[in-house]
Amino acid sequence: MKRILLYAIMAMLLWTGCSTTKHLPEGEILYTGQKPMIVLNRSETAVGEIAMEEVEAALATAPNNSFLGSSTMRTPLPFGLWIYNGFQKYEKGIGRWIFNKFGANPVLMSTVNPGIRQKAATNLLRDYGYFNGTVSYQTFIDPKDSLKAKLQYTVDMRNPYFIDTVAYVGFDPHTTRIMELGRRRSLISPGEQFNVADLDGERTRISTLLRNVGCYYFRPDYLTYQADTTMVPGGHVQMRMTPVPGMPKVAEKPFYVGKRSVYLLGKRGETPNDSIDYKDLSIHYHDKLRVRPNMLYRWLNYQGYRRKQQIQDSAGIVRRQSMQNRYSFYRQTRVQERLANVGIFRYAEMQYVPRDTAFVSDTLDLNIIAAFDKPYDAEFDFDVTMKSNNQTGPGATFTLTKNNVFGGGESWNVKLNGSYEWQTGKGSSSLMNSYELGLSTSLVFPRVVFPRMGDREYDFPATTTFRLYADQMNRAKYYRLLAFGGNVTYDFQPKLTGKHSFTPFRLTFNVLRHPTEAFKELQEQNPALYVSLRDQFIPAMEYTYTYDNAAVRGKRNPVWWQTTVASAGNVTSAIYGIFGQNFNKEGKKLFGVPFAQFLKLNSEFRYHYRIDKNQLIASRIAGGVIWSYGNATTAPYTEQFYIGGANSVRAFSARSIGPGGYPPEKERKYTYINHVGDIRMEANVEYRFRMIADLHGAVFLDAGNVWLMRKDESRPNGEFTLKNFPKQIALGTGVGLRYDMDFLVFRLDLGIGLHNPYDTGKSGYYNIPKFKDGMALHFAIGYPF
Repeated sequence: MKRILLYAIMAMLLWTGCSTTKHLPEGEILYTGQKPMIVLNRSETAVGEIAMEEVEAALATAPNNSFLGSSTMRTPLPFGLWIYNGFQKYEKGIGRWIFNKFGANPVLMSTVNPGIRQKAATNLLRDYGYFNGTVSYQTFIDPKDSLKAKLQYTVDMRNPYFIDTVAYVGFDPHTTRIMELGRRRSLISPGEQFNVADLDGERTRISTLLRNVGCYYFRPDYLTYQADTTMVPGGHVQMRMTPVPGMPKVAEKPFYVGKRSVYLLGKRGETPNDSIDYKDLSIHYHDKLRVRPNMLYRWLNYQGYRRKQQIQDSAGIVRRQSMQNRYSFYRQTRVQERLANVGIFRYAEMQYVPRDTAFVSDTLDLNIIAAFDKPYDAEFDFDVTMKSNNQTGPGATFTLTKNNVFGGGESWNVKLNGSYEWQTGKGSSSLMNSYELGLSTSLVFPRVVFPRMGDREYDFPATTTFRLYADQMNRAKYYRLLAFGGNVTYDFQPKLTGKHSFTPFRLTFNVLRHPTEAFKELQEQNPALYVSLRDQFIPAMEYTYTYDNAAVRGKRNPVWWQTTVASAGNVTSAIYGIFGQNFNKEGKKLFGVPFAQFLKLNSEFRYHYRIDKNQLIASRIAGGVIWSYGNATTAPYTEQFYIGGANSVRAFSARSIGPGGYPPEKERKYTYINHVGDIRMEANVEYRFRMIADLHGAVFLDAGNVWLMRKDESRPNGEFTLKNFPKQIALGTGVGLRYDMDFLVFRLDLGIGLHNPYDTGKSGYYNIPKFKDGMALHFAIGYPF
């Protein structure tokens, strides 16, 4: 049926002559794209590059049958226009259905409106300091069809203007002094290129600066600029910041925070019917107070500039003194963030109320109105995933969370998870099927609970997590591995871009259960592998730093960097050393079981370079090293590195190559267990582009491998050496498709091998014996990096 319909459409198109201009409105011309833009006197400054990006975006208009949204390139067959012109006359029936389904409205020159775009682009040049810049355009009529035309824009940037001086004029002396003291962080300093975006940013900065020292009613709209380009020749601008005419006097008046009251609504929004006072905080609640008063006080207790206030009774007698904080927008924001991060409120609103409407008093009373969120959360996830270890299968997770456990924003959760997986891709085997069952529980405090840091809250999010878990993995035909333990973790985020995670205590106990004869055979051939999988304690501490500036406003090319340092067994060995045992002595035990001793460093750096809204180059460099010593010279198997799979070197399956030049033993199904190492190096680059709507494409290049720190006779050529390093880098390329729905990304990657890190018997750098053997297909959720 589909084939018959296609033949019918093609026949009707041929019958109508495949015209693209036959039914254009009277006096209209079909826009067929742009010729390459001409840019004269291109500015090489950073601001100039941003200006040209904005100008190009303002002038860009995609024609019909555009190639990937380009203004200059079109696909050869204007199918949508053919349908539009061939089937426009049909008002009903299959002809109208074809018109509505496949037709494309022509992009007309009148809708492109190059004159308006020319003016917009010229204004953009002005905004970025190119006051003498010009934009013009020329229309080129198609010599074969006078109803078709192209456009070509010419942009002459000329010289940019730079800021000569910046003066604050018209403010009261107190405000002027504060603005002068804050000059060192100004966005419009002398010598910088004129830029309207910086002018707007500076107005916001000044307003925030004044609000942080008490000027509650100040707003960025109260600031304006005067620019003079005539006083200093040679492309310089003298800037004056002044208050707008009619700015209210109260805008420059500093205010103090007086009485603080919290109104906690009932479960169904009921108004409070009871209250208590805790220190200088008044708490109003409905029926039952479900949060500890001292915690509310801590969440609101951010210190700042304070003054004494005398408290009088009804007879006018001074009974006591209290301290008033000067209003600060910074502290207001921190309190709002703290109340949100605690996670027990559905919403929390802060209202500052003046003592009198004439603003004679300089005191604002603070009222916080909050409604509690649900006390319990339950979540059930079921999915079918394909992991980077080349395992795929269904999995389910059920999580139950109790919020505000002790009345201080604490949350307690219990998680039960299970999955069944089988291997896919090259070298797959039913013998590698596995299942996993896990149970964990965590208690999260929205603060540092030990050691106690006084009654003040940090000016940034901080949490303490206590976790216990047990997990069992069954590797069919080989072994079962039971792991259980717990950890204590502190998380701090003092800056928007930086996060610290410190785990001073993490204890894991690995128990190898039910090893099969096949596994025992492997154990005899590779004793070091058995040491990594044997029963053992892993007492460790860990620190992770994460830098991520993607959330920074205006950051076009974000950077993400994460580094983790871990140490295992060293504190335990030090305790043994106190009692006379050598620090490097092997075979030491904890509760009768050997324990691991190692240092581990792992780091990953990502950089995304955005070409335009439809194109991106993503890159990643990652490396790690683990050094085992003392009690055992082989690291636990779960701590070692491997590469390959959907999120690594995609031309190879996970654990199919490495360490170094050690070749896989294809006749043995369990050879994947051997492909781990103590050193990891990896690099990836990927060009991502939009194809149609939410469908994106990618072309990538991946490289990397793992190596051993020490020579291993059972894995020849596996150790790291500078001599063999270049030829032991696995290299692969490939193409991919991504369906990006913003909240979920489905990814399909086809990896193509270019170089195996081991001797394949084929000479030359491209040493893949057969092209099809160098291919690997991966389906995954989310981007690889």
